[in-house]
Amino acid sequence: MDDKYRSAENKWKEAVKTARQRSYSFDTASGEKVKLLYTPDIPSADYSDKLGFPGQYPYTRGVHPNMYRGRLWTMRQFAGFGSPEDTNERFKYLMKQGQTGLSVAYDMPTLMGYDSDHPFAQGEVGKCGVAVSSLADMETLFDGINLGSVSVSQTINGPAVILLAFYIAVAEKQGVNVAELRGTLQNDILKEYIAQKEWIFPPEESMRVITDMIEYCTRYLPKYNTISVSGYHIREAGSTAAQELAFTLSDGFTYVEYGIERGLNVDDFAPRLSFFFNSHLDFFEEIAKFRAARRIWARHMKEIYGAQNPASWKLRFHTQTAGFSLTAQQPEINIARTAFQALAAVMGGTQSLHTNSMDETLALPTRKAAEIALRTQQLIAFETGVPNVIDPLGGSWYVEDLTDKIEAAAEKYFKKIKDLGGVVNAIEQGFQQREIAEASSAYQNKVDAQERYVVGVNKFIKEDEKIEIPILEIGGEIEDRQVEKLKDLRTSRNEDEVRKCLQAVTTACRSDENIMPSIIFAAKAYASLGEIVDAMKKVFGEWQEMSVI
Repeated sequence: MDDKYRSAENKWKEAVKTARQRSYSFDTASGEKVKLLYTPDIPSADYSDKLGFPGQYPYTRGVHPNMYRGRLWTMRQFAGFGSPEDTNERFKYLMKQGQTGLSVAYDMPTLMGYDSDHPFAQGEVGKCGVAVSSLADMETLFDGINLGSVSVSQTINGPAVILLAFYIAVAEKQGVNVAELRGTLQNDILKEYIAQKEWIFPPEESMRVITDMIEYCTRYLPKYNTISVSGYHIREAGSTAAQELAFTLSDGFTYVEYGIERGLNVDDFAPRLSFFFNSHLDFFEEIAKFRAARRIWARHMKEIYGAQNPASWKLRFHTQTAGFSLTAQQPEINIARTAFQALAAVMGGTQSLHTNSMDETLALPTRKAAEIALRTQQLIAFETGVPNVIDPLGGSWYVEDLTDKIEAAAEKYFKKIKDLGGVVNAIEQGFQQREIAEASSAYQNKVDAQERYVVGVNKFIKEDEKIEIPILEIGGEIEDRQVEKLKDLRTSRNEDEVRKCLQAVTTACRSDENIMPSIIFAAKAYASLGEIVDAMKKVFGEWQEMSVI
């Protein structure tokens, strides 16, 4: 056993002594004692470089020295539907059920930067998330919820800068010091061009906006995660596990490069970048993917981008179980699918987790379905014993081989993207989009040929099946109320102040100044989401992608 291994082991043991520990029995159900970490009796020569110890570079086995024995992952159920009042009620219900963080789902008009009374919003208001068109809506959304004491994740990308401005304004009205705000803004515009397709401005202009946000939050919101670099939607679009990892991490590296080019110190902003991955049904492959992600990120940040702060090397990530894998047929078995996927996320070392509800292929989750999804996480946390041991599959010949293979496949993609001139150029050429489309088609061909089975879809089918679970329905009255609220807002606010603030946003977009302050002022004047977007479009324009077929 070499001195490097022994030194790392001793360092890890010292770190564990001073780390927090939950008051809980970590024995097996039969009362057997289990170690915090299991390691080889005779470590290989490359053990310290490839695996190491939890909380130590390269973080393959976890980003914290005692992982879930110190603190469980954040149970953050995605919620948002109808009006801000409806979602506020759901938030409070989930928190009473033991949820430890909030996660906001916005409706399609909000995601695309349209107010609820825009013609393009007709029929979509509140349908796939909560409708938020102004600071007034955001105030209602978090009414009675102290933003200084809860971590909030927001799934918003194209107009993320505006929703963040609304959020900051609400926090200040609550008397919260914004420097203490904790949470995550998805704000990953690159994956929108690659997979989800909810953009507003062209790529380069969008990168200007995001870099402004990184700069602003690094200075004023030091505890807030500015970007959640998202592989989730890349996988939902049909990518392989290796493509999800490669395209997600390459996006993350691109945000780092833009921040450095802006003149920011990498160690000042990189620790506030987080990630968002999909957990699919190939159990061991997903665990290997998460382990490889940590190792790749740590190595690149240290060796390529020159980060010296270990916090910049640590890849922290949220996981959501795979919506793509859920079926409208026999929807109750989606509970089991989600449980397996959630278990893989925990065994892979996630810091935060959302479990999908059984009814999500049919509608937004009912309260009961959301409760079952949350209880699934709680079962893993308190009844399976899985969180009692760090990286329980570390050392498995199969898992270690898969980890190495996924890492190697990702590195090949990094080279291809570099040869194309970087992520933005590759997106404009349709490279990532084409790769995902081909992978998705190949998978579907296997399902169609019954080379892969999907239970209830092409195997074990129930003839004349009737769906017998309750479905959440969003009526048209939500849209009527939201439109009326906007009408009232526009008659009660100071229109001269709004006009001046919107002009200031346009002026900031034309200049080299950071656009965040002007957008925050516009938000506080109760300028609407769509109005602020239009003020930005005057300078940035819009974008149409090229066909990849």
